[in-house]
Amino acid sequence: MNANRVTRRGFLGSAAAGATAGAVLPALVPSSVFGADAPGNRVGFAQIGCGGRGGGVMRGFQRYKDVQCVAACDPYKSRREETAKRLGARPYRDFREVLALKDVDAVLIATPDHWHVPIAIAAAKAGKDMYVEKPLGITIEEDKACRAAVKRYGRIFQYGTQQRSSGHCRFGCELVRNGRVGKIHTIEVDAPAGRAGGSTKEIPVPEGFDYDLWLGPAPVSPYTKDRCGSWRGTYWVYDNSIGFLGGWGAHPLDILVWGADIHNRGPVEIEGTGVIPTKGLFNTVTTWSVKCTWADGLKLIFKHGGDRTKFIGPDGWVQIRRGGISAGDPKLLKSAIKPEETHLVKSPGHCRNFVDSVKSRKPAVSTIDHAVWSNAISLLSDIAIRTKRKIKWDPEKETIVGDAQAAAMMKRTMRAPWHL
Repeated sequence: MNANRVTRRGFLGSAAAGATAGAVLPALVPSSVFGADAPGNRVGFAQIGCGGRGGGVMRGFQRYKDVQCVAACDPYKSRREETAKRLGARPYRDFREVLALKDVDAVLIATPDHWHVPIAIAAAKAGKDMYVEKPLGITIEEDKACRAAVKRYGRIFQYGTQQRSSGHCRFGCELVRNGRVGKIHTIEVDAPAGRAGGSTKEIPVPEGFDYDLWLGPAPVSPYTKDRCGSWRGTYWVYDNSIGFLGGWGAHPLDILVWGADIHNRGPVEIEGTGVIPTKGLFNTVTTWSVKCTWADGLKLIFKHGGDRTKFIGPDGWVQIRRGGISAGDPKLLKSAIKPEETHLVKSPGHCRNFVDSVKSRKPAVSTIDHAVWSNAISLLSDIAIRTKRKIKWDPEKETIVGDAQAAAMMKRTMRAPWHL
């Protein structure tokens, strides 16, 4: 392994020492800001998670001459070695070794969902900027801890909600924010349904796969053919995810947050129903219907089935999909946003925007605050479905009030020695 290798105890110890001392790491300015695109003047990237999603996002970064992937990390030996060979990078099994590398400025975190926040927090402490795939965390406690770490250590964060960098999504949200359909009273959000099934039969762990590291903070569980993998337990096992409530819901819910200021509307009540499989390995919510009501009367209807965000006001509606936008009045789509009106951040592309932010130290288009707010809707929906009752969320205190059992579900016990 690389000479920069550190032990788990050593890494956690040094990180804890920094946190105890209250030290804030200085913002790293990549060497790429000092020159053109010479090999020594590029933003050094590390890909953490070498599955299909990680590879897809990394290809977006590879298009740019000022980006160089120097490390590929995955508990699957074959994945990390194949990815490293393709990228001209070095392979690593353990993300902690990667975060100790001096030539890594930023990391792409495309791991199973339960690893997103623990690695993001470790990256922040190590002085690395981060592009984090959705969903953010699998608990509200994780989301809040991630946000605190990103801000404390002054890191650049980009959420993997690529629709933020689509011109039609930006334009649709600008129409809404500028009151073109009046004050929004209802928002409809749809996301694809989840899956049931999955084998519970224990089988030997494949050679070359560090299953214990893959589990990490999740409970110890028997290895089965359906537990790991992009369309297997990565999404559908509750120990590792909350299913498509968050995994896909992150996209249309992010558009909701971008188009409507939901955070400052006072307390919100959440109630809903959903189906949770009782047979097989998969046990995240598969189908659902959730209603959220804010203090000022704004309503959100969040259901399975499609992939859209529809804003409805007294003067019409605007609907945004990843493939385009539509409106009750088609003429609205030909209107222009005036110079004096609200303009949202214009991104040249999600990957390019992140690289530019790493260099400039200006926030990326998909911020940590918005990631926390949108993911909270998914997590609160899951809690309401599982408790089978209405819950109340206080956005100022960021907690569930009046229901101790539901409030306890805002966090999960992490397997030692892992912690936030």
